[in-house]
Amino acid sequence: MINRKLNIGIIGAGLMGQLAHIKNYAAIEDCQIVALAEHRPILRKKVATMYGISKTYETHTELLKDPNVEAVVVITPRQFTGPVAYDCLMSGKHVLTEKPMAGTFEQGKRLVETAKKQKVKYVVGYMKRYDEGVLEAKNYLTSLIKDGDLGPILFVRAHCFMGDSFCNPSGQISTDEEMVEHIKGWPIYPQWIPKIYEMDFAGYLNTYSHDTNLLRFLFDKNPKPEYVNFTRMDGRLAVLNFGDFLCSLETGRSDYHYWDENIQIYFKKGHISIKLPAPLLENAVAKVEIYMSGKKPEERVFSGNWTWAFKAQAEAFVSDILQGNQSRNEGMDALDDLRLCEEMWKMQMQFHPHKG
Repeated sequence: MINRKLNIGIIGAGLMGQLAHIKNYAAIEDCQIVALAEHRPILRKKVATMYGISKTYETHTELLKDPNVEAVVVITPRQFTGPVAYDCLMSGKHVLTEKPMAGTFEQGKRLVETAKKQKVKYVVGYMKRYDEGVLEAKNYLTSLIKDGDLGPILFVRAHCFMGDSFCNPSGQISTDEEMVEHIKGWPIYPQWIPKIYEMDFAGYLNTYSHDTNLLRFLFDKNPKPEYVNFTRMDGRLAVLNFGDFLCSLETGRSDYHYWDENIQIYFKKGHISIKLPAPLLENAVAKVEIYMSGKKPEERVFSGNWTWAFKAQAEAFVSDILQGNQSRNEGMDALDDLRLCEEMWKMQMQFHPHKG
């Protein structure tokens, strides 16, 4: 039994930093936030006061010199996630960053190798792996595949058309201070991406790597792309080969507030449907429907504990460090999402090099 608290440092106190991370770590009994790094002085002071954080720093490099900080949570703009994480890992701190871990596979590989060399835990924030409904669905899926009750998997359909992920948040502190960065960012797309597709690649990786990561988690397999058409930003299609079955990955953007993300797994004799909540919708979990041939659909809503994936991820980061457990969303695993994304976009460049 662990009878001590983990000392956490937070890097970044913006909207996501406050709503998805700081508020969760501040509520965990087994840890304490001992330091905050934020470039904006007014915001830094207000957030530290709100959460009772005793030490504050302007830059992450100053925070990393604090010997009291054991682990850090990094919530920065995408171009700074990689270099800040690298500095944290080099300083010997355990690290959790938002996703994606970096802009390219080579950058991610560098981070993973650094974490291994420094013998520290490195976790990437694919929090959907901690959604209670997703975990129940994975348990059912594993059992159904093993027992063969529904026959083989015929096809999988993954769909994410976004919508509003923020869910009318409240309680966060904001200021009109200008964001001034003190370090050079890393590129958020590979050098081989044509200029017209640079931001498209970065946006796809940032948003839909959640879906590739979740698919790999559910099936414990790394798929290969068979077909892609990413020409239109508002409606894209990829076909992924998982060996025994194909999966369509439909992605896009909409102007309505409804969050539209789901995964449907079709067996020979039934199906599993997983409907995911908007990321910042607290105390909401994925709804799982299981249909077996000849029976009525059975809808299972796993909300008895009023859980939230972001909170569960924070609790796991703390407990995994204190107890020496392997994390569910380690950097080594997240590296496969960077690899898959680059494979898909290389296929896009081969067959659809120009926007229509």
